[in-house]
Amino acid sequence: MRPRILTLIALVAIAACGSQPPTPQVSVTAKQTPIGQLPDIDIDAVLAHTKVLSSDEFEGRAPGTKGEELTVAYLTDQFKKAGLKPGNTDGTYVQKVPLVGITPDPKTSLLFRNTSPSAVSGTAARRLKFKDDVVAWTKHVADTASIDNSEVVFVGYGASAPEYNWDDYKGLDAKGKTLIMLVNDPPVPDPANPSELDPKTFGGKAMTYYGRWTYKYEIGAQKGAAAVLIVHETGPAGYPFSVVQGKTGEQFDLVTPDKNMGRAAIEGWITLDQAKALLFLGGQDFDALKKQAATRDFKPVPLSLTASMTIHNTLRTIDSKNVLAKLEGSDPKLKDEYVVYTAHWDHFGKTPEGIFHGAQDNAIGTAGLLELARAFTKLAAPPKRSVLFVSVTAEEQGLLGSQYYSVTPIYPLAKTLANINMDGLNVHGRTKDLTLIGYGASDLDDYARDAAAEQGRVVHGDAEPEKGFYYRSDHFNFAKQGVPALDPDEGVDFIGKPPDYAQKTRDDYTEHRYHKPTDVVLPDWDLSGAREDLRLFLAVGYRVAQADKMPEWKPGNEFRAKRDAMLKK
Repeated sequence: MRPRILTLIALVAIAACGSQPPTPQVSVTAKQTPIGQLPDIDIDAVLAHTKVLSSDEFEGRAPGTKGEELTVAYLTDQFKKAGLKPGNTDGTYVQKVPLVGITPDPKTSLLFRNTSPSAVSGTAARRLKFKDDVVAWTKHVADTASIDNSEVVFVGYGASAPEYNWDDYKGLDAKGKTLIMLVNDPPVPDPANPSELDPKTFGGKAMTYYGRWTYKYEIGAQKGAAAVLIVHETGPAGYPFSVVQGKTGEQFDLVTPDKNMGRAAIEGWITLDQAKALLFLGGQDFDALKKQAATRDFKPVPLSLTASMTIHNTLRTIDSKNVLAKLEGSDPKLKDEYVVYTAHWDHFGKTPEGIFHGAQDNAIGTAGLLELARAFTKLAAPPKRSVLFVSVTAEEQGLLGSQYYSVTPIYPLAKTLANINMDGLNVHGRTKDLTLIGYGASDLDDYARDAAAEQGRVVHGDAEPEKGFYYRSDHFNFAKQGVPALDPDEGVDFIGKPPDYAQKTRDDYTEHRYHKPTDVVLPDWDLSGAREDLRLFLAVGYRVAQADKMPEWKPGNEFRAKRDAMLKK
């Protein structure tokens, strides 16, 4: 689950105008069953499931633990009781997801040496403490991973984007080097209004995939870098460094044929303060380089530094599990096409800090998935197309369960009409609105808009598109492969609550419960808003499954070409 921090100004703007981008105001859901005539959601059952999944007994639902065994058994049992068929073609309710768990020895550090210390008043080296100053890991399936006197280069935002005529690697041979780069997209001013960002470059205010930390590690590996280190800044990242520090224990990855040796040996984050000190040690000024990095003319800046680090690993391989259930479609010609709902079941397990219960993240989303599935079985007749319900593993490890399904799908993606993902649900009561992350991306947003209108509500985009939330949950793996994907989040205009209520509740959650053992079911939860949202999700999926045509990406969307190519095969 991704945290979101809303500004009061953004909330006011949303309340005033709905924050809607221009979209064709043509109903995509004409002649459909009204939302009020679709089955209701048993919200008491949603709460009961959430309490079970986030209980001490389930030990935080980490992959490869007793918590996973209990979770998979519980979900399978509930799908069976609801009358859903096994979702896998092998007759089971599970898809095995091969994972490797890599646990770094915390007794390590990152050493930078200055190759010309006289340039900085004789300072020769700087050692960064593991977890406090640097959070680093390796995805190599090996006992150790190391860099030794690797040359250090600052590469701005680390973006290579030909469609924007942008290359932060101009003339650089990055092989064997340690790359330091900034988080998010380059903030390029609008030539017509320098106080705003250029909407034609990296999406303007909205983050593109070039701004995601996952992309930065990917491009570093493609360039042959030995290490890729991202400078953490809370604003652009969208979360504090304490969230990054949660990555100091065991991390999972998909098992690949080359044992991930094609990736950089070391990946990680360094704090802003340490980055400033390092650049000074290397004879440069951080603020000046950051300013240069927001221009097309930026060129890589070699620092008079080398980096050395060795990480010792403990390894284990496991078969984790996605849990799948299916409602078969009623149309003989269309039942081999699918609408897919997803929600991740996993969390961070049991650590010396305590049990990470993950009630909002994402026991409640998984509970919502169960009750959506049950509601579909109460329809007078199944929809024309089939509906697949997938509770995926290892989201907290980098969206791995959904990634595995998206690259080894049980059912062809060319016959998958849509993905609707639930990463958390509203626990604070009814809203007049619904947030759609990446609003305007596909026809699915129009389905959601029409269903919301039937409830007397409006939909709008995320108040902080610069945080790139569309790339940070399980739907993204479907989108990346070309499948239109809906990423809903709770509304911000709470009925009967003051204008800053959404801000306060999100801030409170982010500070006190997000990715902490304190994410538990609270006595003041009000799931009336979750019920309304789930009914909307039900309507969207049902109507897509009944529609005369497949939903499409909007013109100009970055995933449209992938979909078009897929459907031509």
